[in-house]
Amino acid sequence: MKTYTVGGAVRDQLLGLSVTDRDYVVVGMTPHQMIEAGFKPVGADFPVFLHPKTHEEYALARTERKTGPGYKGFTFHAAPTVTLEEDLARRDLTINAMARDDAGHIIDPYGGQADLNHKLLRHVGDAFREDPVRILRTARFAARFAQMGFTVAGETMALMREMVDAGEVDSLVAERVWQELARGLAEATPSRMFEVLRDCGALARIAPEIDRLWGVPQSSAVHPEIDTGVHVMMVIDYAAQTKASLPVRFAALTHDLGKAVTPSQFLPRHPGHEAKSVELIDALCARLRIPAECRDLAVVVARWHGEIHNALGLSADKLLALLDGCDALRRPGRFVEVLDAAACDHHGRQGFAMTPYPPHDYLARALVRLQSIDFAAIANKHGVNVAAAIALAKFNAMQTFINEEQ
Repeated sequence: MKTYTVGGAVRDQLLGLSVTDRDYVVVGMTPHQMIEAGFKPVGADFPVFLHPKTHEEYALARTERKTGPGYKGFTFHAAPTVTLEEDLARRDLTINAMARDDAGHIIDPYGGQADLNHKLLRHVGDAFREDPVRILRTARFAARFAQMGFTVAGETMALMREMVDAGEVDSLVAERVWQELARGLAEATPSRMFEVLRDCGALARIAPEIDRLWGVPQSSAVHPEIDTGVHVMMVIDYAAQTKASLPVRFAALTHDLGKAVTPSQFLPRHPGHEAKSVELIDALCARLRIPAECRDLAVVVARWHGEIHNALGLSADKLLALLDGCDALRRPGRFVEVLDAAACDHHGRQGFAMTPYPPHDYLARALVRLQSIDFAAIANKHGVNVAAAIALAKFNAMQTFINEEQ
C-alpha cells in the first residue's frame, strides 16, 4: 500500500497557502484489502474510503473513460495495477495534478510546479475536453488566484472554446453549474471567473442573462465606467472585498439584468429596468435551480435598489413603501443584506469605491424607528380597525423620522 497526498493540498503548500483539506490516493490496493485494513467505503461511483481514525478520504488510484455526453458520461477503473501517474493524468489542471509521498517528495509528471512558477492554469491533457465541468473549474481557479497573477494558458482557453462550440457545456446539469458559480462568487476576485467564462463562450450558454450585460451603455454622469457588464463586475468584486455573504454577492451580480433588454431608443437610460431585472432573475434561478435564499434577496435588491439609492429624498409614504416592500419589519436581518448589496452597487463604479453611502445607515435608522412602534398596544386599542391604525402609526413614525433627520 502506497499513499500519496494529491491535488489542492500539494498545490497550496507550494504556494505558501494554508491547507485545510487533504485528499489522498492509494496505489496497489483493492477495495477488499482497504476494508480489511479498517477503511470504511463511502464512494458511490468509484472506490473512496474513510480512514478508520482520521476519517479523511482515501481514493484508490483510478483511470476513467468517456462513455457518453456531459460530465456524468464516464466509467471508472480502479485496480492495484493503476499507477499514480495514470491517476494524475485524469485531473483537470497541471497545478492540481501533483502528489507528495510520505517522505515529502513531490511527484510532478505533468509540469505543475513550472506552471505554478509561471502562474499558468494549464490543462493536463486532451482528456480535459471530456468533462465540461472543467471549464467551470478553470474559471473558478482563475477567480481564486487572480490576485496572485494567474492567467489561463492560451492553449487551454482555445480548448475550452472548442468544447463550447461542440455543445459540451449544454449538457451540464443545473445543480452542477450553480455549484461552481457559487464557489466562484465566493472567491476573492469573482469577476475573473465570469471574464474567463465569457472569453470562451460558456457564459452565453449557461447564463445568457449575465452575458448580455457587456456592451450595454449607461449614463456616464452616474456610471463613469459606462459599460453595464464592467459595472456589474466591479460590484461583485467590491462585495468580495467586504466579505459579503453568497446571497449578497448573487444579488450584486444580478441587480441590473434588466438593463440588457432596454430598447435602444432609451439608451443610455434604463427606465423600468428594475421590474425587468426581477423577471430575468426569476427565469435564471428557475433554470439553474438556485436556492431560494439567493433568489429572494436578489429579487428584492433588483426591485428596490433605485429607491434605496434615493432614500434620503423620499417622502414618508414612499419611505414606508420601500421598507414594507423589502419586508424589513419581518425580516430585519435580510434587510441589512439588501442594504449591503445596494452599497456594493454604489461603490462598484469607477471612482466611487471610497465615497460615502448615506442611504445604508439612514434606512437602518428608519427601520429602528418602525420597530419602536408598540403594535400590540395598537391592536388592543383599535380592534377591528387595527390595520388602518397600524398603517397610520407607521406613516407618522416615518414622517417624524424624516423631520428629525433633516
